[in-house]
Amino acid sequence: MRRPVFSNLLLASGFLALAQLMTPEDAAAEARLALVIGQSAYRTVPELPNAANDAKGMTELLGNAGFTVTTAANLAQNEMRAAISDFAGKVSASGADTVALVFYAGHGLQIDGENYLVPVDLDPKREADIPLQGVRLNDLLNTLGALPTRARIFMLDACRNNPFPALSGAGHGLAIVDTKAGAPGSFISYSTSPGAEAEDGSGIDSPYTAAALTVAKQPNLPIEEVFKRIRVAVAQSTDGRQIPWESSSLTTDFKFFGESSGSQPAVPGASSMALAGGTRSVADWRKDLQGKPSMVAYELVITDDTVEAYQAYIELYAQDARTPRVRTVLERRRQMLAWERATAINTRASFEAYLNNWDNSDLAATARKMLLRVQNRNYGQPVAAAATPTPIAVAMAPTCPCSAPQAPATPVNPRVAPVIKKRVDDTPPKRKVVETPPKRRPPPDEVVYERAPPPRPPPGAVMQGIGVGIGIGIGMGGRGGGDHYRGDYRRY
Repeated sequence: MRRPVFSNLLLASGFLALAQLMTPEDAAAEARLALVIGQSAYRTVPELPNAANDAKGMTELLGNAGFTVTTAANLAQNEMRAAISDFAGKVSASGADTVALVFYAGHGLQIDGENYLVPVDLDPKREADIPLQGVRLNDLLNTLGALPTRARIFMLDACRNNPFPALSGAGHGLAIVDTKAGAPGSFISYSTSPGAEAEDGSGIDSPYTAAALTVAKQPNLPIEEVFKRIRVAVAQSTDGRQIPWESSSLTTDFKFFGESSGSQPAVPGASSMALAGGTRSVADWRKDLQGKPSMVAYELVITDDTVEAYQAYIELYAQDARTPRVRTVLERRRQMLAWERATAINTRASFEAYLNNWDNSDLAATARKMLLRVQNRNYGQPVAAAATPTPIAVAMAPTCPCSAPQAPATPVNPRVAPVIKKRVDDTPPKRKVVETPPKRRPPPDEVVYERAPPPRPPPGAVMQGIGVGIGIGIGMGGRGGGDHYRGDYRRY
């Protein structure tokens, strides 16, 4: 009887030793869930054959990377919303150690500063139809952002050209989305820079997806490094016409292949959104690039993808063949940053500041429309408008060094202030009219006398005084009668 007990003790001790050797990652591996959407068979515009191929390739890649993948193709609006809702339910049930990834290939549009994914049944006759028929990107971001997860990754190969001729006011590409403005733990990647258009490619996959399928397979690469390499690869394959972009608020490390450790925090915001205020200045970049071959310098600034890096490259390599392309990227980046600020602040001064610098841009018509909308919204509310000019001028200064525009005569303008004060000064006389009647009342002794008169004098005199006082008092009103009565009384 002792031998089985001894054997069981040895077996238990062996399991205990094995458990002590397991890492925390082995004991509680992260769950990985992915939703892959490929929109090819559009009903009112030409098909996008590469979108279906992109979805198929990403489904295979993510499956090999340990994701449980849900693939959906050619979704109408209701179907896309249902797919997002079902995926959110799976992520919620999976727990807080879940990495949720969404890959979208298809058309995307920006209308009034909002980004929309395009269902295959979208058939707009005007820009106002997009919010009704499309799917807002922010709805997808917010739906997953509200769930407790380890990380949320969004890959959008959705910046192709606008295929709807009725939407002449739509801006090129997609607007900037700053993941740091929402819940932390998100990573978003565009197939090209904000405000630019991506190419569908001449192969079976788009340039962006083709690069992702190659680079992401490399083991032990942090996600930030993966997408930096994707950016360089796409820039090379398109001769600089397309440069992917990303924004990150991740708080943990993630790798597609290799061990990901939640105990090793990533640097939040280590992404292209550093372009708004990079950690390295233009002067720092000039020092780093000085003396380097132009190709090496070009890849360095493309990898960093910040305004400061691009500016330093243009200054040092003014004669390089790649400089005109870099200058275009830089100018568009500054414009999209200004547009992001204008729509985020959403006031009259913010849109006027944008138009002062970008009056001929593809977003100028939208800016004018939104400016009119803001003016109508604030009509009849001068007090609220008075608080906006100073903060807006400061917020727009980094991108738009112009001063705040002079507003026409409104309650904010000091020239109108005297009119308001004069209106207030006219009221006191009205109060005096109301307050003066008590002063005109008879003295206390007369009031007492009237209520309790002395013994009656001879009948003739009394009747004469009463007749004159009452008759005139009723005819002239209370004040006239009272005054005349006091006069008769004094004569009496």
